[in-house]
Amino acid sequence: MEASLQIGKIAGIPVRLHFTFLLVIPLFAWIIGSQIELTTELIAALFGLPIDLTLITAGWMPYILGTVVALGLFFGVFIHEMAHSLLAKSKGIKINSITLLILGGISSMEETIPDPKVELPMALAGPLTSLGVGLISVAFAYASALVPNEPLAGVLIFVWGYLGVLNILLFGFNLLPAFPMDGGRVLRAWLAKRMPLHRATRIAADVGRAFAVIFGIVGFILFNPILIIIAFFIYIGANQESTMLRYNVLLQDVSVSDVMNSPVVSVPPTIPVGRVLETMYETKHLGLPVVENDTLIGIVALADVQKIPPQDREALIAKDIMTRNPITLPPSAPLMEALRIMSGRNIGRIPVIEDGNLVGIVTRTDIVRVMELREA
Repeated sequence: MEASLQIGKIAGIPVRLHFTFLLVIPLFAWIIGSQIELTTELIAALFGLPIDLTLITAGWMPYILGTVVALGLFFGVFIHEMAHSLLAKSKGIKINSITLLILGGISSMEETIPDPKVELPMALAGPLTSLGVGLISVAFAYASALVPNEPLAGVLIFVWGYLGVLNILLFGFNLLPAFPMDGGRVLRAWLAKRMPLHRATRIAADVGRAFAVIFGIVGFILFNPILIIIAFFIYIGANQESTMLRYNVLLQDVSVSDVMNSPVVSVPPTIPVGRVLETMYETKHLGLPVVENDTLIGIVALADVQKIPPQDREALIAKDIMTRNPITLPPSAPLMEALRIMSGRNIGRIPVIEDGNLVGIVTRTDIVRVMELREA
């Protein structure tokens, strides 16, 4: 994920910190610190424990405790994501990284067609871990009441009690059937045992979008920006995951060689840019490989030509404007890999190379055409 910094590795999994994480810690610390007396009363009533406020409200202590609770919460989120990742790794799924950000954490996993038998326990692992962390924190809160120093005991009860409540709320919130949250994945896994996976995903995504709309409306009514942001991420996430699964299902078992254009229309590096444009008109191809001595050295796209003013095109050749060292794939590569590269790098075509020779080219249009045919 962009705008993130790797801070280490655990069990071979890179752990990254998104810049939004650095913004939200002071915000949470301020919110918790500014409401500390009210929160302390609620925790005392909830746990049935007296809490001495002497240290809790002294000087900058409310904001120091706010920072401690905020960091503790995000540590709980990290453990939540580690539970997902370690279980997935034990099932043979590759984990690319874990990123901590403003709304929690994201585990970046290898994109595969999900197996309901694997997804169900994997989705439950995170929330159940949060519940476990919450119950342990509650136990520490009660144990803190035994500390003889009452002001210190008050601080410990506040911190552990607050973390206990937050992690238990995190458990409940994540089990809401709002795909792609954990509860939504549990719903999809349950549905997938009764119907095709793509249909189960569509239903789970529809439920997720409905929850997103509800969160958004409530957020606007209550002027709560956090709920609005959550609604946005759930809605976008449901759409993206549903679409990606559709691609995976429709393109499974399809290789690049099945859809690539061959033989390839290519141009030499010395051809004038004006002639490149003419070739595009003649062949109806918006991107052309540039080949020299039977070796691919670049690719020139219509966008590259359009950057050059018409009066300057005759003075330039393809080699001047081409993209050098383009990404290539072998004919045996999965077509889904080509789509991932095109989407991630915002490119429209990928040359296909076998034994050092240009044997074909695959485009977004080719992929869309295959999907339409397989969906018919």
